Amino acid sequence: MANLSAARPFRVAIIGSGPAGVYAADILTKSQEVAGGDVQVSIDLFESHPAPYGLIRYGVAPDHPRIKGIMNALHKVLDRGDIRFFGNVMYGRDLTLADLRDHYDAIIFATGATKDAVLDVPGVDLDGSYGGADFVSWYDGHPDVPREWPLNAKEIAVIGNGNVALDVARVLSKHADDMLVTEIPDNVYEGLKASPVTDVHIFGRRGPAQVKFTPLELRELSHSRDVDIVLYEEDFDFDEASDTAIKTNNQVKIMVNTLTNWLAEDHDESRVPASRRLHLHFLHTPVEITGEDGKVSGIRFERNELDGTGNARGTGEFVDYPVQAVYRAVGYFGSELSEVDFDARRGVIPNDGGRVLAADGTHVPGLYATGWIKRGPVGLIGSTKGDALETIGCLLEDRLNLPVAAHPGEADIVELLESRGVEFTTWEGWNKLDAHEKHLGESYVPAPGIEVVRERVKVVDREQMVNISKK
Repeated sequence: MANLSAARPFRVAIIGSGPAGVYAADILTKSQEVAGGDVQVSIDLFESHPAPYGLIRYGVAPDHPRIKGIMNALHKVLDRGDIRFFGNVMYGRDLTLADLRDHYDAIIFATGATKDAVLDVPGVDLDGSYGGADFVSWYDGHPDVPREWPLNAKEIAVIGNGNVALDVARVLSKHADDMLVTEIPDNVYEGLKASPVTDVHIFGRRGPAQVKFTPLELRELSHSRDVDIVLYEEDFDFDEASDTAIKTNNQVKIMVNTLTNWLAEDHDESRVPASRRLHLHFLHTPVEITGEDGKVSGIRFERNELDGTGNARGTGEFVDYPVQAVYRAVGYFGSELSEVDFDARRGVIPNDGGRVLAADGTHVPGLYATGWIKRGPVGLIGSTKGDALETIGCLLEDRLNLPVAAHPGEADIVELLESRGVEFTTWEGWNKLDAHEKHLGESYVPAPGIEVVRERVKVVDREQMVNISKK
């Protein structure tokens, strides 16, 4: 068992450098036990990408300026120097669970959720039916996705009423020149520039009072230049539960007021029509994606009504929309990790307060989870901090009864990675890549007639990222 009163530090490995992983590391270093000197810790943060920040870098739309604040906060934590960063290291490929147990007293999985939840309807596999998470990875310059995306549809359906659905729809409908102020890579700009899109439709299963996006995300839709927001009176149904939510929940009240104001403005005939339209539909459940010659040609919905409790039920009325592409943004889902039990229904690592559980329900000593891989892909940054606090509390409570690492030296893990030829990146390397991306932004030369100042252009090629980080 671990003796944390001994001279050597308590060694902790964290798998994943998104907010969940960084917050866990930060909370551990600032815990009463560590700050008071009762426990010494040595933390290594492992990331499968060459760069840190997880879904903050590869899962959030680039035209969200407030995300910079989150990234700056994560940067400050890692820049202190008391947490080591190892990028371009894949758990299950470069390091096994046995490797980690050999070098660390505790292991925290913070791998998040990066793939699309399943939408089980006929036609989902047609050409032109895409996962929203895959599209997000493309426009965010993920190093492991193709550089091209088939943007050839004039009419597009986006299924979902969460923030990701709004992000996908906004990026699809926005004019490419207006995205140049963001960090999007050149290939993304060129792809969006060539898009012939005229109409993007967002469909939700319940009513305006039950949407899952946030007021800020909703209001950002109206900031897109030359894009009209279109709503439909028949979709504005409010049952008893809706009325209660509007009266008691300020966030719901704000969103409903915003939507109803837009509905009123939509009937202002004095407005000059935009070249693109973003349609918001409620009370629609998708039942089939229709196609011709193997390609998406439309989508069929059943119209819903609210049942008094805020839930929706089908009416037996069906409606078809002609579209040439469908984006499924019904949620993220976690991915299974080798040598760790996995709840395939919920997409999480089975756990009790962050303590990883075996198939028989017992705690696996030394293994912990935090973030979306712990609780599922719900909640915002505040929830992620609460998750990390709970998990770290369990880890510190267990610390005197954990298996002791056989090779806990900080140099030991470096030697292991180097012996296997793993081209890992470091925090110093990230600072070099960070500076390189900012230089690309500063030196960007826009096309004639376009005036834009770019802070950064994201590097998307993994090999290039690694090479820059290693210089």
